[in-house]
Amino acid sequence: MNKRNLVLVFLLAWTSLTFAQEAKYQLSSHILDITQGKPASNVKISLSKQDNTGVWTTIEERITDENGRINNFLKAEKGISHQGIYKLTYYTKPYFNALDQESFYPFIEVVFELKDNSHYHVPITLSPFGYSTYRGN
Repeated sequence: MNKRNLVLVFLLAWTSLTFAQEAKYQLSSHILDITQGKPASNVKISLSKQDNTGVWTTIEERITDENGRINNFLKAEKGISHQGIYKLTYYTKPYFNALDQESFYPFIEVVFELKDNSHYHVPITLSPFGYSTYRGN
């Protein structure tokens, strides 16, 4: 095998390993500001898990990107189950303050249960005086 082909084989192998090692996550969220007609960026969202006694523990915090998304909650790892009851807390007051907009909800809590290892998407549509959520995909 000549040098050029050997380099090409090495590059293809390295590229396939790089893509194969891309992390997968079980939970994502998305905020759409229906008053502005666009995604809500720079909103802090915390993820908490409830234990068997009903106590909540914050396990991750993220900030929405320019598309109002967080795609990397609960890293999927072989042999790890994330089943349980969780809560996403959307800190909306700073978002509306930055828009110089009064709002009714300083934060929003969405409680849900992961029953298997499927991907779960929890989006919300948001306005200063209301919100809606559902299980997306």
